[in-house]
Amino acid sequence: MTGDELTVIIDVPRGSFLKRDDDHAVDFLSPFPCPFNYGHVPDTLGDDGDALDAVVLGRRRPLGSALRMKARGRIDFIDAGLPDPKWICADEPLNRIQRLQVDVFFRCYAIAKRAINAIRGKTGPTRYRGWL
Repeated sequence: MTGDELTVIIDVPRGSFLKRDDDHAVDFLSPFPCPFNYGHVPDTLGDDGDALDAVVLGRRRPLGSALRMKARGRIDFIDAGLPDPKWICADEPLNRIQRLQVDVFFRCYAIAKRAINAIRGKTGPTRYRGWL
């Protein structure tokens, strides 16, 4: 599906400290602002029972906004033992720096998510496994 257009609903605008669920309920408060717009693809379902996640590169987008974006790549993420891939969307093809930024973010995110899962009693590995 890389290159296809996806509808993405923004759950976490770029620069936000609040991580929200698909229904916009607060999931957790981050000590660092999110460097990307983070959202979900409606009418999809991942192995975790939630809609598939999508990251939108570029300028800050408003909470709850619906965007039609090109999927420029996909990353492999495991959350509490379940596959949790994320679509990477942008107006233009990704350059090397943008791919590196996504890598660094999700490596750090995996560490934070492991801690959150441990507090919530979720078992199974949580890790970033790279680009698909």
